[in-house]
Amino acid sequence: MISPAVNAIGIDLHDNNAVHLELTLSIFLLGLGFGPLILSPISEIYGRLPVLILGNLFFIVWNTASGFVQTTGELMAFRLLAGLGASAPLAIGGGLLSDLWEPERRAHALAMYTSGPLLGPALGPIIGAYVTQHVSWRWVFWVISIASVGFQIIALLFLKESYPPRLLYNKAETLREETGNQALHTQYEEPDSTLSNLLKLNLIRPVKLISTQIIIQILSFFMALLYGIMYLLLFNFPILWTDRYHESVGIGSLNYISTGLGFIVGSQVSGMVNDMIYRRLAARNKDIGIPEFRIPLLIPSSILIPIGLLWYGWTGEEGSHWVLPNIGAFIFCFGTIMSMQVIQTYTIDAYPRYAASAISTINVLKSITGFAFPLFAPAMYDRLGYGWGNSVLAFVSLAVGVVTTPVLWKFGSKLRLKSTYAAGS
Repeated sequence: MISPAVNAIGIDLHDNNAVHLELTLSIFLLGLGFGPLILSPISEIYGRLPVLILGNLFFIVWNTASGFVQTTGELMAFRLLAGLGASAPLAIGGGLLSDLWEPERRAHALAMYTSGPLLGPALGPIIGAYVTQHVSWRWVFWVISIASVGFQIIALLFLKESYPPRLLYNKAETLREETGNQALHTQYEEPDSTLSNLLKLNLIRPVKLISTQIIIQILSFFMALLYGIMYLLLFNFPILWTDRYHESVGIGSLNYISTGLGFIVGSQVSGMVNDMIYRRLAARNKDIGIPEFRIPLLIPSSILIPIGLLWYGWTGEEGSHWVLPNIGAFIFCFGTIMSMQVIQTYTIDAYPRYAASAISTINVLKSITGFAFPLFAPAMYDRLGYGWGNSVLAFVSLAVGVVTTPVLWKFGSKLRLKSTYAAGS
């Protein structure tokens, strides 16, 4: 919702530095990336619900404060803190899906879960543009906070804990109190464990995953590339329409509908097809499903991404009819969400016990690229134009997708067998 307000923010806060203004947008992603490194392991100690409730409260405070800033420096600081709080749903999302859904139905559930985080950047700017144009850029932040308060109330009233080890711990704790037998404990508890030991063990787990798990390293790199390209396109999307097509901020923001549709349609198609492929391959394997059965869907998605980038870039470069760049953006978003869902379902299936930590580990690198890529986008497009600039991104994404798919399909199961964290180890 903030990207259409950037020019208004620069004018009001007397800062016309392009990098400063891009930072006010992208620094939020750093918080989204690094927050789960702490919140995900904590959710594997205290459960999912406390992390979600307290994280959202932290976000509401700092996002509301962002509407009162007087300098871009203050705005960057508050946006970073708000991003840390907003990372709570991302921190527990992978773990929550692992808690509640069996592998053969998990992709469809993930399709619903991932729609929100991607629809926000796609459709939020439409609301942000009209709020900025007709009220004030400060109200963009306050509208978000008001909506978040509503969701916080719903969460407090209706959400329940889902993490099995925590549920068993609560039950064991009740039995210990009722019976006085302190020897009762769950299979997940160590009798001599302390809170400090648990925190230390869980907080260093993401570091161990990224440093020792080749699967996590491969998926992190691929996801980071996709995320960086996606935010590069989304952050600079309004510039194409205002500069090349001479549309107003409000009208230009309506073009985000094409990206939103790409994410929605791609998410639902991916969820259904992903589970369908998984079930069919499992049926051929004596009804035994393995995480690698997610990988085949990476083939079409890895092809759609560069097609969309090339289509969007060259039609925008030539100033073709406005429908054509939107079709390219739709194709790109369709392929991107499909690839992201494959990566996430594969990660959850491969690391079911530590799904929250595994997903948060992958999220760190992707948030860094989501933060960094938009910063060099203006210079890249100024030098190469939309055509060749997007062509470079298309060729890189195609190369990475072509390499990643066969590597995971052929060696994924072998790598899991050598792991102390993965399923099948």
